[in-house]
Amino acid sequence: MALPDHDPVAAMNGHASDLNAQLDVICGPLINFKNMDVNPSSSTWRGSVLIVTKPDQTQPRLLLRQAGPIGSSYAGSVAPAGNSAVAVDGVRLYEDPKKAFWRFSLSVPLESYEARWEYAIPGFTYLEGDKAPSSWDFAVPSVNQSMRMMFHSCNGFSVGTDMNAWVGPNLWNDVLRVHAQKPFHVMIGGGDQLYNDGIRVDGPLKEWTSISNPHSRRAHNFDNSLRARCDEYYYANYVRWYSTDPFKGANGRIPQINIWDDHDIIDGFGSYTDHFMRCSVFRGIGGVAFKYYCLFQHHIAPPKSTFTTDAPQTMHAVNGTAGADPRQLENTFVLDEQQEDDSWIIGKRPGPYVEERSRNLYMRLGKRIAFIGVDARTERTRHQVNYPDTYDLIFSRLQSEVAAANGDIKHLVVLLGVPIAYPRLAWLENILSSPIIAPIRLLNKRFGFAGGLFNQFDGQVDLLDDLDDHYTARQHKKERRIFIQRLQDFAKTHSVRVTILGGDVHLAAIGRFYSNPSLRIHSENDPRYMVNVISSAITNKPPPKAVANLLARRNKLHHMDPSTDETLMDFFDRQPGGQEKSASWNKVTMPSRNYACITEIETPASNGDAATAQDEITSFPIPMDGHSPLHKGEKNAGSSHPAADGFSSSSGMSGGLDVAIRVEINPQDREGATDGYAFSIPALAYVPSEDDSRPTSRARSLRPRSLRPPSRQAAQRPQSAV
Repeated sequence: MALPDHDPVAAMNGHASDLNAQLDVICGPLINFKNMDVNPSSSTWRGSVLIVTKPDQTQPRLLLRQAGPIGSSYAGSVAPAGNSAVAVDGVRLYEDPKKAFWRFSLSVPLESYEARWEYAIPGFTYLEGDKAPSSWDFAVPSVNQSMRMMFHSCNGFSVGTDMNAWVGPNLWNDVLRVHAQKPFHVMIGGGDQLYNDGIRVDGPLKEWTSISNPHSRRAHNFDNSLRARCDEYYYANYVRWYSTDPFKGANGRIPQINIWDDHDIIDGFGSYTDHFMRCSVFRGIGGVAFKYYCLFQHHIAPPKSTFTTDAPQTMHAVNGTAGADPRQLENTFVLDEQQEDDSWIIGKRPGPYVEERSRNLYMRLGKRIAFIGVDARTERTRHQVNYPDTYDLIFSRLQSEVAAANGDIKHLVVLLGVPIAYPRLAWLENILSSPIIAPIRLLNKRFGFAGGLFNQFDGQVDLLDDLDDHYTARQHKKERRIFIQRLQDFAKTHSVRVTILGGDVHLAAIGRFYSNPSLRIHSENDPRYMVNVISSAITNKPPPKAVANLLARRNKLHHMDPSTDETLMDFFDRQPGGQEKSASWNKVTMPSRNYACITEIETPASNGDAATAQDEITSFPIPMDGHSPLHKGEKNAGSSHPAADGFSSSSGMSGGLDVAIRVEINPQDREGATDGYAFSIPALAYVPSEDDSRPTSRARSLRPRSLRPPSRQAAQRPQSAV
């Protein structure tokens, strides 16, 4: 919906306004979701809007009104009487001689109906580009609804991508089409919301990257001059990308939740060798990237200063942040935030390579869904994803929030930067880190031989940083197992279904953890049943289909522990648009640009008859292994599932989730046409049983895998223990 172009203030309040002075806008608006206050007497949605303007502007103001129920006759017309606009003053987060960041904090009541809210910013005028709309709108769930989610990752292009072959961020057109059919309440960014890798190719690190001697490269200073040039690069790249349509169109209308990953800083950040990661240049760009991550992606004030080698006070964290450098604060304003937003779970100590503490997220996504976003980059090293005490903080917060919700929370959505249920590539790790690579590395160092095989930073094989990023990498296996087992315990204790979102790998897949079939537990009653929705990339190019097929061949049945198995689900029953993306036998990995839609299923199960519902659960046979459907929501997975279009809903799995993956058909199509694939995740009705409490070694011995006849699919696929 849109207000009349001539005077948005008058259209909202029904009278003229003296707030029509021109506001020179560089970028925005960007709308974020912050959290919800949910209680019996009243419930409140909280968010924020960010704009970037020229400096020395008069304090801007935002006007906010409710425009009526979603799908009502109010859409596209003036709101009903009494829905006059509320004015929200902008808070200046940061200003220097070139730009100013302004935040408008929004708070709206939840109604008995799903509502559309509309906002306008008087005087809003873009310095460059198209004429600004007179207003923007967003959707808020009803007090009894859970939020409808859109999930994406890898929203940018790697260095060297053929831009003629992979044309623009086209899939955002499909996002907006689906949003128009059934609005998303939130869009979740799983990391790499933009790609800053170009800083080493055509940016201020080009000269540093070209230094051939690794020791000289590690010892290079990161002084205030280099910091300022990197600062300008990151800022300009954010403005460029966040002002690119159709991504720009979604930014002002679908509230965002984001975590960051390596490309928000630079490719591989955190996963190179420790002695290289501690070099001044990497620590410096880590600080600058964190500054603009705070501003653009979270609408919070940045650190007052970031790391430089010629200001020793910035080189070590003071009270959890870099010390202040008077040179960086010259002619610069940084807001002193008096209170942190309650969505944060902030780490206890700074990361090893960024002088800042991790920022993990907890949010309530409507009536029955809780959300955790794990900052898996700030604390990351080659041998660690997060500090142990950070996991303790996260689970402590979860326990307190679920207890306070009095049984309302039925789902937990966990956002990770990389997949956690994914095929192993340990054999490739072994080859790339083996002694046979050493002679090739020597030839590369002296003569440039096989230059594309080795990265320009620590001289290691370029693919190793990607492999080391994975939870399934050998050095992360123990941390991964403990994390999953803690999630299983949480699910069992509170009868809450856990679903995991992960991106990064530039293809789509559905991984799942589940109880070893010998335990005879139906998925609906299984706290170990956790789906990993893998959706990547929405913009970057996918890997070659040969890589997707290789991963599919590595899709073994893994045994995370004696009670928990894992594997990818057969999901992609046909090629999108009939265009071949992978081998016809590959049903588990899709190398094409994509994004995910996640919606709670609201239909009643069996007319509310719990006994009948349990009978339906037990009527679905427990399969031999995870290469077969584990429950009825997986049985019809794929393109024929009712939710495959991204906005329709299935039925018969009350309280569960519909998950759709929207897959691009043709990267040359600027309209971003897609085909959809979907399945359903059941709600958890945990029923303690003798089988589930039996010692796992005994459970395994009751029905040895070697004595069970393999399924037809399993007979063709090897198994392995982790």
